[in-house]
Amino acid sequence: MARLMTVTRRAAPALVLALAVSAAPFARDAYEDGIRRWRADREAALEADDGWLTVAGLFWLRPGLNRAGADPSNDIVLPDGAAPARLGVFQLGDGAAVFTAEPGTRVTSRGQPIETLVLTAGSEPPAVEVGRLTMFLIERGDRYAVRMRDRNSPMRRAFTTLAWYPIDRAYRVTARFTAYAEPKRIPVPNVLGDTPEMVSPGFVEFTLGGETLRLEPVFETSDARELFYIFGDRTNGDTTYGAGRFFYSELPEDGQVVLDFNKAYNPPCVFTPFATCPLPPPQNKLPVRIAAGELMYGHH
Repeated sequence: MARLMTVTRRAAPALVLALAVSAAPFARDAYEDGIRRWRADREAALEADDGWLTVAGLFWLRPGLNRAGADPSNDIVLPDGAAPARLGVFQLGDGAAVFTAEPGTRVTSRGQPIETLVLTAGSEPPAVEVGRLTMFLIERGDRYAVRMRDRNSPMRRAFTTLAWYPIDRAYRVTARFTAYAEPKRIPVPNVLGDTPEMVSPGFVEFTLGGETLRLEPVFETSDARELFYIFGDRTNGDTTYGAGRFFYSELPEDGQVVLDFNKAYNPPCVFTPFATCPLPPPQNKLPVRIAAGELMYGHH
């Protein structure tokens, strides 16, 4: 036993070294594993009941009454077989829409039966539910629309999987953040042909492939705790979506921010024609190829 203990003690340094060497690949792969998990979560969110693949309708409201139901004579025509011929009416006025159900129809909101419901736009808007359909109010500029989710939408049924560039650490870069004296509003075009303004706190500069590049991020919402980047590059229309891509970063710390293009992803317009996606402003169209992140989906 004493001899065995002696041998074990003498072998300990070599054993520790061997364990360190064998553990090294796992440490080196931690970053890539994190990116793979992020990408899996991205796909799961798309496929979820409240994911973009279920967005199957967008109905612009006019002031006054907007009738909804499966009958083609309605202002808002719902999928045949998913709703009654006459579901009810959405009455738009004063920045809100009041939904009133057709007598005798079963309509719910958050699982509770309703006869009327005041709909307002926001991050967690109240919604009208009937069967597999969910409808809620969105605001775009001075216009309002009812957005419809369908848990059995054609886009969701046809979805296969996302495709990505191989993970490349070269596309994870540390950028210098320069804050504006005061956050400023910048015009950001969208697919509707509008150019609403979004708030930008500053700009980032970074080096990639020996070239110095610049992006101007925005706050996606008034209470955002991260920076949102809407960018284009020379892969657009070739290997990536023609209208550009998105990604986020944490807020700057000590004048720096980490940009990870391995997490660049497609706008929802790739997956549904009923999204109202922002487009890259001119200053965010990079004159290089960003061969990282999500690839083109389908025929986009």
